[in-house]
Amino acid sequence: MDDHSIMADKYALTWDLDSLFPHPVTAEFKEHLDTYRNDLKALADDSESLPPIGAESASHWADFLDRVSQIFSDSTDLHAFVGCHAAADAENKLIHQTEAALAAVGPLRNQVFTNIEAAFRGLSDDNLNAFCEADERLARVRFFLEECRLNADLRLPKDQEMLYADLSVDGLHAWGRLYDRLSGELKVEVMEKGELVRKSVGQVRMDSAERSVRQNNFFATEKAWTKITDTCADSLNHIAGARLTRYRYLGLEDHLDVPLHYNRMQRQTLNTMWDVVSQRKQTLLKFFERKAQLLGLKKLSWYDQLAPLPQASTGENKISYDDACDSIIKTFDEFSSELGDFARMSFKDRWIEAEDRSGKRQGGFCTGLPTRKQSRIFMTYTGSPDDMSTLAHELGHAYHSFVLRGQPYFLTDYPMNLAETASTFAEAILGDRRLADAKSTGEKLGILNSMLSDSVAFMMNIHTRFLFENRFHVERKDGEVSADRLTELMLEAQKESYLDAFADWSNVFWISKLHFYITGMPFYNFPYTFGYLLSLGVYSTASEFGDSFPEKYRELLIATGCMTAEDAVKSTLGYDLTQPDFWHKSIDIVDQRVAEFLKLSDEFV
Repeated sequence: MDDHSIMADKYALTWDLDSLFPHPVTAEFKEHLDTYRNDLKALADDSESLPPIGAESASHWADFLDRVSQIFSDSTDLHAFVGCHAAADAENKLIHQTEAALAAVGPLRNQVFTNIEAAFRGLSDDNLNAFCEADERLARVRFFLEECRLNADLRLPKDQEMLYADLSVDGLHAWGRLYDRLSGELKVEVMEKGELVRKSVGQVRMDSAERSVRQNNFFATEKAWTKITDTCADSLNHIAGARLTRYRYLGLEDHLDVPLHYNRMQRQTLNTMWDVVSQRKQTLLKFFERKAQLLGLKKLSWYDQLAPLPQASTGENKISYDDACDSIIKTFDEFSSELGDFARMSFKDRWIEAEDRSGKRQGGFCTGLPTRKQSRIFMTYTGSPDDMSTLAHELGHAYHSFVLRGQPYFLTDYPMNLAETASTFAEAILGDRRLADAKSTGEKLGILNSMLSDSVAFMMNIHTRFLFENRFHVERKDGEVSADRLTELMLEAQKESYLDAFADWSNVFWISKLHFYITGMPFYNFPYTFGYLLSLGVYSTASEFGDSFPEKYRELLIATGCMTAEDAVKSTLGYDLTQPDFWHKSIDIVDQRVAEFLKLSDEFV
C-alpha cells in the first residue's frame, strides 16, 4: 500500500478548530482571553470574602459556585483550544506566547479553590447536610462539596499553603524541571552502519527485530544515564523530601494518603489489587518462556520485552485511515449503537487531527471542551495497527466525556485511575475484533504479543515502580538515600515484580523513568495498573449483564465523576473492589490470552 492510500477520501485527516474560537494569534481571540482573565480575576477577588458555610449562606454559595462552574468551563475550553493549535503547529512561537498567557493566570485558579476548600475545613456532617438541603443546586453537587471538605484536610493553613506554593516554584518543581532539562539534553552513543551516532534517549528504541541492536542500544543507554546518576539521586531525594515534609505538617499517616485521595480509592483496594497481581502474574512466565523460544533464546533480558516475533505478522503493511475508521465504527456498533453513532459523529464533525505531516508534536491526546460539549483528538496516523488502536483509545476518552456532558461541571472530573477506563475498554473490544478478523496464525500471534506485552507492562513494570517508590519513601523518612542504594532498591523491585525471569536487568531504571520525577502528582504509577485491570474486569462482566451491559457500562462512566472508585463499580456492576473477586476476573482474561498465545505458537517450537 503506498503512502497516498493513507490519505483518506471518506474521512477527514484534519480537525475543525475554526468553529470553536478565532485563531489564537488573532485580535478576536485576545478579546476572549481578556474577558476570561477579567472574569477569573473578579472570581478570585470574590473568593476572598466568602461567607461561612451554613443554611443561611447557601444561596450565596450556590450563586458563587455557578460562576465558578461557568468560568472554569470557559477556562477548560480555552486551554483545550490553544493546546490543540500548539500541538498541530508546534513551531508557531505566537501560539506559544498565548499558551504562556493562559498559564500566567493559573495562580488565580488555585486561589479560588484554596479559598473554597478552606471554607469546608472541619465542617460537620450535620452542617453539610443542612447546607445542601437549603439549595437544590448544592444538593446536586454534594459529592463535589464532600471532596472539598476532604481536600481541605490536605491543605496547610492558607498563609502556609500560599507560601508552600510559592516556595515550590524554586523547590519541589525546580528539581523536576532540572531532571527534565538533564534528561532532555542527554545523548546516547550508538552504532549505526558502522558509525558512532549520538541520539537523544527518546530516539533509542528497544523494539528492533535484531537482538544485537536491542542489546547495543540497551547498554549504550545504561551508560549514558549513569553520567547523571548523582544529580538525579539529588533530584529524587529532594522531590520526595519536600513532599514528606508537607505530609508531616499535615499529620498524615504516610506517603500513600495523598495519592490514594487523589485517586478516590481506599488503601484496602490498592493492597487487594497488588495481592491478586502478585498471586496471578506467574502465568506471564509461560509467555516469557515461549517468547524466548520463538526468539531463539534460553532466557529473555530486560531489553527483549518489546521485541517483535519473527513468526508474527501484522497483516497488511499499512491500513488506510478510511479502513481504520470503518473498522472502529463496526467494532463500536457491535458493542452499542450509541458508541457506534458517537464514532461516526466524531469523524463526520472533524474532531480528529490525524494527518502525518511535519510541524506536529509527538504523541496523542484527547481534550474536552465542556461548554461546547465536544472533544478533540490529536495523533499522527501512519497506517500501522498500533495507530488504529491509538485512534480507538482516544475515541474511548472522548466517549467518556460525551456521556458526562449532561452532568454539572463539578461532576465531570474523574481521577487518573478512572481516566483510562473507557479508552482501554475501547482498545480491548477493537483488539478482540482484530483477533477475530486476523487471516493467519502469524497475524494473531502479533496481536497477542502486543496484548500480553501490555499485561507485562501493567502487572510487572508498573509493579516494579510501585515497589521501588514505596520502599524509597520509607527509607527517605530517615534521611537522603544514596545513588547506590537507589540502584539496589530498583534491582530488588525488578526481580521481585518480574519473578526473576530475566538474564539482565536495568540498573538505571530509577533514573530513566521520568514518572518518578513528575512533581504535579505523587505516585504517578499505580493508577495505570488500576485502570488497566479495571477495564479488563469491566469487559469480563459483559456476559453477566447480557443486552443491558452497554447501559451498565455507560452508568459506570457517569459514576466516575460523582463517586469514589469503589462506589462507582459497586453501584453499577455490583463488585467490591476491596475484595479479590473482581481483580481475579480481570486477570482471567490475561490467562486466556496466554493460553491462546501458547496454543497458536506450538507449531513454531
